Amino acid sequence: MNWQLEESELQQIAIIVLSLADKCRGDNLALLALLRQLEQLHREIRDGLFQESLPDNRQALYALLKDIETTGGWPYIERLRIQQLLANWQLEEDKGDNISV
Repeated sequence: MNWQLEESELQQIAIIVLSLADKCRGDNLALLALLRQLEQLHREIRDGLFQESLPDNRQALYALLKDIETTGGWPYIERLRIQQLLANWQLEEDKGDNISV
């Protein structure tokens, strides 16, 4: 089956996710839960359906690799490193120390 997502369907998904994130603005635990859910979905699709659909011949593999190269690379969900989190916290703490009363 050669079914492709319509651009409008992908846009609808993006709108829903961004709307949920906006509703969680300021609530770091809710935003973290949303990020975890997105990561879990990414993992499930990648490890299940995507791996099952990998090409079984050179021509199809070449087409897949060419598409990855020309349309934005491999999808990756980057994790915030604890060092970045601590650096941001330290910056905020330093800003608070500079406020004169």
